[in-house]
Amino acid sequence: MSTTVIEQHKTTSALSATGLRVSTVTGAEILHGISFTLQPGRILALVGESGSGKTTAGLACMGHFRQGLELTGGSVTLNGGEQGNLLELPEHQLRTLRGGEISYVPQDPALSLNPAMRIGEQILETLRVHHFGDATAERLERVAEVLAEVGLDNSRSYQRRYPHQLSGGQQQRVGIAMAFACRPAVMVLDEPTTGLDVTTQAVVLETIDQLAERHQVAGLYITHDLAVVATVADEVAVMLAGDIVEHGSTDQVLFSPSHPYTRRLLRAVPDLAGKRRVGEVEAITGEHPLVVPGPLGIPDTTTATPRADDAKLLPATVAVREQESAPLLQVRGLALSYGGHKVLNGIDFELMEGESIMLLGESGSGKTTLSRCMAGLNDNYTGAVELSGAELATGTRKRSAGDRRRIQYVFQSPFSSLNPRRTIAESVGVPLQMAGVGNRRDRRAKVLEALDQVRLGGSYMDRRPGELSGGERQRAAIARALVNAPSLLVCDEITSALDVSVQASILDLLRTLQSETGMSMLFVTHNIALARHISQRLAVLQKGRIVDLGTTEDVLTNPQHGYTQELLANVPTF
Repeated sequence: MSTTVIEQHKTTSALSATGLRVSTVTGAEILHGISFTLQPGRILALVGESGSGKTTAGLACMGHFRQGLELTGGSVTLNGGEQGNLLELPEHQLRTLRGGEISYVPQDPALSLNPAMRIGEQILETLRVHHFGDATAERLERVAEVLAEVGLDNSRSYQRRYPHQLSGGQQQRVGIAMAFACRPAVMVLDEPTTGLDVTTQAVVLETIDQLAERHQVAGLYITHDLAVVATVADEVAVMLAGDIVEHGSTDQVLFSPSHPYTRRLLRAVPDLAGKRRVGEVEAITGEHPLVVPGPLGIPDTTTATPRADDAKLLPATVAVREQESAPLLQVRGLALSYGGHKVLNGIDFELMEGESIMLLGESGSGKTTLSRCMAGLNDNYTGAVELSGAELATGTRKRSAGDRRRIQYVFQSPFSSLNPRRTIAESVGVPLQMAGVGNRRDRRAKVLEALDQVRLGGSYMDRRPGELSGGERQRAAIARALVNAPSLLVCDEITSALDVSVQASILDLLRTLQSETGMSMLFVTHNIALARHISQRLAVLQKGRIVDLGTTEDVLTNPQHGYTQELLANVPTF
C-alpha cells in the first residue's frame, strides 16, 4: 500500500467530486451532496453496506447514471479542473474520457469481456477506440506491455486465448489490463475481488497497488470488504444511506473510528482469529431502504433481524457433540473426471449429525463439484455417498423422495435460483409440491413457518425476488431449503456477494437454525475468515484432493499441508 504522495502532486488532485447529488426520476434523493478527492498514486476506498450509494458515486465520477437516476447537483473535475465540470460535458466527450482519462473495472470480469473475442484483440480495441499510439505496431507493443504489468503471459499465443480459457483471477487481471491500457489518470474499481479466492485476490490487490503507485494513478476502490481495505487503501470514506459519515486515513478509520456506524460495521467483520464473534454483532442488517431520510442519519434498526440468544448459538470452536450412532453422511472414494481432466480424485470424509464442516479451497479446487455430487446434482461420479449408512443413488432422479428431502442445497446466487415470476411463497413451496406434502393450505402453513425460521415472516409471502434485497433473497433461498426439514444443508458460497453486516446476520441465522433443528451443514467457501464463526471441522481441497482435514482450531493453528499454509498467509486481515 502506498503511504506517500510524490511532492509535485500534493497540490493537484487527479479528481475532485464536490456536492454530488443524485436522485431517482421520481424525486427521491440517493446521494445527499457528497464530496471527496482522489490524489495521484493513492487509493481511496469507498465502503458501506448495500444500498449506501457507493457504486452510484463511483459511476457519477465518470458522468454515468444508471437507468432511473439523474444528477441533481454537484461537479466532478479532473486534474485541478482543466476541462471544467465533467458532468456538464456532452456525451461524445464523456465517451472519450471513459477508458482514456478515467477507467472502470467492474465486479464481474466475465461480464466485461466479450466471450467471442480473443483477449489480446479486446485490449487492442480499447487502444484503437481511444486513439492510443500512432500505429498498429505501437499498439500491439502496448498490449504485450500491459499484460506483463498485470502479471500475465504476454506471448502471442496467450493473447489469442478467449475469456473462457482463463480462470476468474486471470479474467480479472485482463480487465485491469484493459483499464490501464491507455494510461488513465483515474481508475474506478467496483468490488473487483468479491468473487475471488484469497490467493487470487492477493495477486489482484498487489497488481492494483503496484500499478497505482508506479504510474501515479488515482484509485477509487468500491468495496464492502474492510479486510481488503486494510491491504490496498491509503484513505477510507464510509458511506451510509447516501452520505459520507466518516473520512480519514486507513489506520484512523479502521483502528480509531469516530462514527458509531463505522464501529458497528467493523464489529461485523469476521476475522480469522475468531476474536470478533459475528453472532454477537449489534443488529445492522445491511438491508436498509435504498433511499432513507438524510443527511447523516443512522437508519432505524428497531426492525432489524433480531439476534438469537447467546445460549442458542452453536459455538464454532466447541468440540462436536458425541455421537453414539454412525455418521450422518459418509463419502468414500468419490472421483469425477471430465475427459482426461480429473476434477475429484478419491475424496473420503464423514459428517456427523448436528456438525458443521467447512469445505475450503481456491477456485477450481473441486469444492462445488464435490458438494453437487453429494446432493445428487452431478450424477457421473464414481465412489459412494452414504446417508445414515445407506448408499445413495448417483443422481437425484434415481434417489427416493425421502433421500432428496434430507439433503437440500442453497446456491451461491439467490437471484438466479429463485424464479423472478413467482412469489416467494410459491418458490419456497416448490419442494413441498414435488414431495406431494399435504394440500395447498398445509403447504402454505409450512411455507410461513419456514419464512419465520429465517426471520422474514408472512409479509414476504406475496413478494417477488426483485422486491427483496440481496440478504432477503438469500434468506428466502434458505427458507426453501429448510421447508422440508432436511438432515443436511449444503451452502455453496452463499455469503460471497453479501456485505459484512448481512453476512453476519446470515451466519448468525445458520448457527441458530443448526442448534434449533439439529441439522448438519456443509459450508462451501473460499473465505477462510469465516471458519471459526461457522464450522467445527475444516476440510481443505486442492486439485480434487483433501489435503488437510481436522477440527477448525487444529487446521488453522497447525496446518499440515503447504497449500493450507499458503492460503492462510494470503488472508487479508486488520
